[in-house]
Amino acid sequence: MNTYLTIFDFSKKINYKNELLAGFTVAMTMIPESLSFAILAGLSPLTGLYAAFMMGLVTAILGGRPGMVSGGAGATIVVLIALIKTHGIEYLFATVVLAGIFQLLVGVFKLGKFVRLIPQPVMYGFLNGLAVIIFMAQIEQFKITDSNGVVSWLQGTSLYIMAGLTVVTIAIVYFFPKITKVIPASLVAIVIVFGIVLGFNINTKTVADIASISGSLPSFHIPQIPFSLKTLEIIFPYAMIMAGVGLIESLLTLSMVDEITDSKGNANRESVAQGVANITNGFFGGMGGCAMVAQTLVNLNAGSRARLSGIIASITILMIILFGAPFIEKIPMAALVGVMMMVAISTFQWVSIRIVNKMPKSDIFVGITVALITIVLHNLALAVLIGVIISALVFAWDNAKRIRAKKYVDEKGVKYYEIYGPLFFGSATAFTDKFDPANDPDEVVVDFKESRIVDMSAIDALDKLSKRYAQQNKKLYLKHLSEDCRKMLKNAEAIIEVNIQEDPTYKVMPEE
Repeated sequence: MNTYLTIFDFSKKINYKNELLAGFTVAMTMIPESLSFAILAGLSPLTGLYAAFMMGLVTAILGGRPGMVSGGAGATIVVLIALIKTHGIEYLFATVVLAGIFQLLVGVFKLGKFVRLIPQPVMYGFLNGLAVIIFMAQIEQFKITDSNGVVSWLQGTSLYIMAGLTVVTIAIVYFFPKITKVIPASLVAIVIVFGIVLGFNINTKTVADIASISGSLPSFHIPQIPFSLKTLEIIFPYAMIMAGVGLIESLLTLSMVDEITDSKGNANRESVAQGVANITNGFFGGMGGCAMVAQTLVNLNAGSRARLSGIIASITILMIILFGAPFIEKIPMAALVGVMMMVAISTFQWVSIRIVNKMPKSDIFVGITVALITIVLHNLALAVLIGVIISALVFAWDNAKRIRAKKYVDEKGVKYYEIYGPLFFGSATAFTDKFDPANDPDEVVVDFKESRIVDMSAIDALDKLSKRYAQQNKKLYLKHLSEDCRKMLKNAEAIIEVNIQEDPTYKVMPEE
């Protein structure tokens, strides 16, 4: 339990300047994303900002990965849009609380390790799909909504100004690190473009055009919904999907940060932190969320490696809600769009394109499928789940082809089958086809020294095989079974009859 209590590791040296600047930059890039996703879901902009503040603060303090940033992420809110439209915002808050409880339980029961089952091609597909989503969301900012609610593309001068300022931002983010890495390039870009717009009095789209962001502190509020089984039926599936999406995105982000920083995060601790953060959101009027890949990359690129930047980013967002709104609302959207476009470009796994001709065809297929599902459906959980299932089936198929049997008869006339490769549902048929009960001698030994019995299908295949030999009045023995294989057969005694041959190497007791 003490891992949860040791919030800060004071043995590590913290670069306070980097943490401070990274925190400010992260706050600046979180605000437009939280705003635009809240508006997309038909919520008040403050619901998104409260989520960014609370998710960021709780996970920065309790999370399992210093340097990782959580906030009001689009991935989790996208799955709840249908619920908000049909049942309203109070049901959203209740769902966020329930999703938080699920995430908390995943962490408490140490189930976070199952994210390790996600193969690399799925990671590539997930990140590439996410990069396209982030990029496409920025293109949407080139549209404007008039007083009648009609959405149209920017035209003429306003389009050229916005595009020009975006290009300037991208150029600064790209070239500035070549001059110095002391100050985060994205923060410099936002400040310079802001300066250009103010200095030349340029009329362009600002944060204020999206929404007003001034407000008060979040207040405690129990979701106003009937506490009944009917309510649970409505919110349960949404909460499950949100919890799944949130954890998958958070734990994938965690392993991405592990790779970048060459250190190890704690998946279960992160799951608990995500759960606590979402429960807090539900009771304090936030839309919930999860780890944010883009903001985490901004944070790491700005040199943050500790928890401090996440705490500073959250407190900055709170200060902006309370005091800084008039200033922040004047920031040109072009600056934020440019920063997020560069984040999308760096999120994209270009290496996956470079090594495409060296990857197995099945891996290429998995990567492209996951990316397409992520882009088209915006459903990260479904994309990753389908990717894992395809990878698992490909793995099973490959292993099914690998089972082989070496056959020979010893001087006593006993026939031996030495099995190579795992015996499981995929290889059970190929295994059975290798035997010839009608023409084999009276005693047959199946040697599992180079094989493993993996599942119930394997036990069933052995049972059927032993019965085929029994019908011919012949004896079938199993030899060199490993500890786990014997335990599995022992548990299945009621439905299977096999003879395990005494084996001095494994000290196997002969069957009575």
